[in-house]
Amino acid sequence: MKVEKIAMEKYMNTGRHKFNALRRPGRFYRRWGGAVLEAALVLPVILSLAFGTVEFGYFFYVKHTLQGAAREGARASIVSGATQSDVTTAVANYMTASGLSSSGYTVTTTPSNIASAAVGTSVQVQVQCTWGTVGKGFSPLGLIGIAKTVAGATVMRKEG
Repeated sequence: MKVEKIAMEKYMNTGRHKFNALRRPGRFYRRWGGAVLEAALVLPVILSLAFGTVEFGYFFYVKHTLQGAAREGARASIVSGATQSDVTTAVANYMTASGLSSSGYTVTTTPSNIASAAVGTSVQVQVQCTWGTVGKGFSPLGLIGIAKTVAGATVMRKEG
């Protein structure tokens, strides 16, 4: 009888049967409270990381879109015979295609009169808006202030 008991103890302490003691109902219910506590401590951190990633991801999408709109405006401004309305139309088309046409953006060009700019002159187009107008609905944590200015700018030389 004693030999069988020793053999059974060796069998229970090896391999897959090593943790059979955890399967008893009494211990399971005692450990369940610890799992709930750990989940309660970790869940807010994980959710903050997830929502922060969403918010900053949308911010960088808007920043990239404004940069692309400024590039399209600059491309429209450097051809000979370009006017200010050509730049505004190119930017508006890009912003509409990206779904940000109602973001309250402004377009600024330097020099202000593109039509009279000499060949070889640097032309800068800047498109900007505030995060409060464009970031509505994508600020679950409010990490980025509503007064933050999001801008994109491009400089190209006037062609002849």
